[in-house]
Amino acid sequence: MSENIKSHPVRPYTYVWLILILLTLFAFVVGKHEIGNITIVSLLLFSTLIKGQMVIDFFMGLHKVRWFWKIIMYSWLLLVMGLIGFAYWLGLQ
Repeated sequence: MSENIKSHPVRPYTYVWLILILLTLFAFVVGKHEIGNITIVSLLLFSTLIKGQMVIDFFMGLHKVRWFWKIIMYSWLLLVMGLIGFAYWLGLQ
């Protein structure tokens, strides 16, 4: 066996994937226990926004492109999150 085998460190995408899994599990646990006050829902919306941003930057590969393309994707993400928040707010009325 060769002594020159380099050990590969964990890649950043693996950490991103683990964070996505943890945030998804948090949302699952909240939904399973039917916790639904405004603070928890706001926290879930924020975590979904973070997850969307991570997917856009890392898995869609847009972290190295011009801001024009990022703005398009982030605008879409904010629109979807805003509509989800608005639907929740309407349900409270």
